Amino acid sequence: MERDTATCVESCRCFHNLRGSSKRLQTTATQTVKNYIEVTKPPIVLLLVFTSLATMILAWKHTQLPLRPELFLTAAVAITAASAGCDTLTSYVDRDIDAVMYRTKHRPIPSGRIRPTRALIWGLFLAAAGLALAYWINMLSFAWIALGVIDNVVVYSLILKRRNPLNIILGGISGGLPVMFGWSAVTGSAELLPVLLAALVVLWIPGHIWSLAIFTREDYERAKVPMLPVVTNLKTALRCIVSTIVLMVPFSVWIFFEGSFGLIYLATAVLFGTLVLYINFRLFMRPDNTLAYKAFKTSSPYLFALFLAMMIDSFVRII
Repeated sequence: MERDTATCVESCRCFHNLRGSSKRLQTTATQTVKNYIEVTKPPIVLLLVFTSLATMILAWKHTQLPLRPELFLTAAVAITAASAGCDTLTSYVDRDIDAVMYRTKHRPIPSGRIRPTRALIWGLFLAAAGLALAYWINMLSFAWIALGVIDNVVVYSLILKRRNPLNIILGGISGGLPVMFGWSAVTGSAELLPVLLAALVVLWIPGHIWSLAIFTREDYERAKVPMLPVVTNLKTALRCIVSTIVLMVPFSVWIFFEGSFGLIYLATAVLFGTLVLYINFRLFMRPDNTLAYKAFKTSSPYLFALFLAMMIDSFVRII
């Protein structure tokens, strides 16, 4: 009887140990997946993908071509993989910078949660998958994705970021290429409207990045990254930011006329544009880290709202 009891106790102990090991393995696997997602910088990817998919809807509306579900899904996966791959590769390139900046030192590579070589392989795989799917769609779509990868990873991260204070000007071109990809995926062509939408994104990028650089100026100084607000006086940097905003907001209204949009888009462009102008003019008149951070946090919703309004406008006009 005692032997049976001991055997039962031992069996229970083994069962609990197995359950504990299983839970630890599940936790480790879940954390690993989270790390590999985090290294792709999901907020950036989501915004770029959204501008691309919204442009696909616009292309469908403007050309009256049928929107094939399999094409839409393939394009969505392609731009997501390519954007995530670019961000992973730039995380690999910038791992030494990220390690000394307070804002970025907890990212997966500098914190040791992902080995650099594994991040490199992951980034190359994602970028290659995005390129392969874009090639399946059409050659022009492949070209836009390829140019985006080259501009973001090579031109910006490898060449300009550590050398030139205007790095984000040329490096920001890649931000507009998901729009070009979205249009060409549906139409197989490039027209004036998607070029204007891509230019809007390119105009948006400097203010977005430079306002963050003002807020985290000490970080960039520590990492020796010559972002414009680091290498010039604050007033000059703010003058450059306001200049891009002053160009961007009227540009968004020009798109209203060129794209034959309705009042939904026009109201969004005017209201959100006024808000962005107000915040950035306040920042120019009274430089302040809190206002710089507010300008940075407002910029992404602004771009999202514009493309959402375009898409809603298209649906409303179709219905």
